[in-house]
Amino acid sequence: MTSCRPIVNRFVAAILSLTPAILDARAADADPTAESTSKERVAQFIVKVKASATPQSTHPNGPEDEAHAALARRAVERVLQETEVPSVGRARRSAERIVETRPMSGAAHVVTLSTPVRGEMANEIAARLQAQPEIEYAEPDYRLYRQLRPSDPLYEKQWGFGGATGAARFEAAWDTTTGSSEAVIAVVDTGYRPHPDLVAHLLPGYDFLTDPVTANDGDGRDADASDPGDWVTVDESLACDGTDRLAGNSSWHGTHVAGTIGAVANNEIGGAGGVWQARILPVRALGKCGGPASDIIDAIRWAVGLPVPGIPVNAHPAKVVNMSLGTSQPCGRAMQSAIDDVLAQGATLVAAAGNGGTEVGEPASCLGAIAVAAIDANGKLPAFSNSGERIDIGAPGVDILSTSNAGLTVPGDDTYRSLNGTSMAAPHVSAAAALMLAVEPGLTPEAIRDKLRASARLYPAESNCMAKHDAALCGAGMLDVAAAVAAAHTADAPTAPH
Repeated sequence: MTSCRPIVNRFVAAILSLTPAILDARAADADPTAESTSKERVAQFIVKVKASATPQSTHPNGPEDEAHAALARRAVERVLQETEVPSVGRARRSAERIVETRPMSGAAHVVTLSTPVRGEMANEIAARLQAQPEIEYAEPDYRLYRQLRPSDPLYEKQWGFGGATGAARFEAAWDTTTGSSEAVIAVVDTGYRPHPDLVAHLLPGYDFLTDPVTANDGDGRDADASDPGDWVTVDESLACDGTDRLAGNSSWHGTHVAGTIGAVANNEIGGAGGVWQARILPVRALGKCGGPASDIIDAIRWAVGLPVPGIPVNAHPAKVVNMSLGTSQPCGRAMQSAIDDVLAQGATLVAAAGNGGTEVGEPASCLGAIAVAAIDANGKLPAFSNSGERIDIGAPGVDILSTSNAGLTVPGDDTYRSLNGTSMAAPHVSAAAALMLAVEPGLTPEAIRDKLRASARLYPAESNCMAKHDAALCGAGMLDVAAAVAAAHTADAPTAPH
């Protein structure tokens, strides 16, 4: 097989050539008025070499096979052995600068630096890498975070399914269908707890967190997608991004999201999910301090049945992928490429718009994703919900009751609680997509998005979204699941080839 060592050497050396400024950037005083993302520490970069720059592999599995990955590692090791990088006051071996290079899905690589850099420096490194003729794309491996807000005490009613002004009209849709076990719904999130109102609908998932500290379960990637807790101490938050904004108790976020989609109905305990015949695939990609984009990108590809280096193929490919997570960063090429691959597999991707009260960020801002804003029971946009022209639809996201856990750090008793956030809105739309597929399994992701938008109800006259409607800052309207299910029956529905 022809060696690709010179190509790998060049993109690793390109990173090495930029690292002398790392210590200076790390020592510099942070600007207290800068955005939180500019303060975020970044230790990893997603780098993809152009296919035209990489010699053809003779291995039948192509450039992502085990042999190619081993060759890339050997090439990086040789660079680290032979190269010295000047530092402040003395020379250091380059082996102290880069600690790992590993393959990821989409034929890209994750390059890990031993010393994290601030956001501005990370963007500069990525820009210089991007300018290299053999690099297809290079970007900082920013973390994405769960999209929820603290909530009031437990509510007795799940208003989002029922008759409130801002409700999504699931009750009327259930007269037509309560779902189908054929449509698997992936929840890319913090994992799951085996809640008695949820466990019957769970499939075997996977844990995609590579960093044991972030994973908080003693190891890296494995077949255990259960949630050990994602609590963050003040010291851990400072280590993550230089602020204390992430400090808090365990969220049990993935369990809450999964319950909105598919909590068991008619079992005389708790509440119900939007889909009663649900099969939910838990895909763990968030832990302490969120999760890196590279792990999330691998997770969504795996969720729909696409290959990921070193991971067994998913035996239960999803037709709907829920991403109640995000960042204020714009959609990067690596995330867009992964979403393009998900859509090409015929899977619909639903993403929370974010809770910053600003414009939509990654992944909801990526083309093809269904971007979901939060609304309250009166059909109004809460102050925390992101808005803008990228929003597709509004869905219930305030005081949303679902499955949870009582543990403040490690798991405790199973319970229920109400949460606020676009994270709570997105699973309503994922459940709607699954109900649409139950009546018309051949619907394409594009058709599902179009029909969800076309069937949406106008915001009430008193809603703050009506004042913004001309600019479409709240999307096409409020989620109407009954109308969307009815629209799935129509003859003009584009369908995927069988």
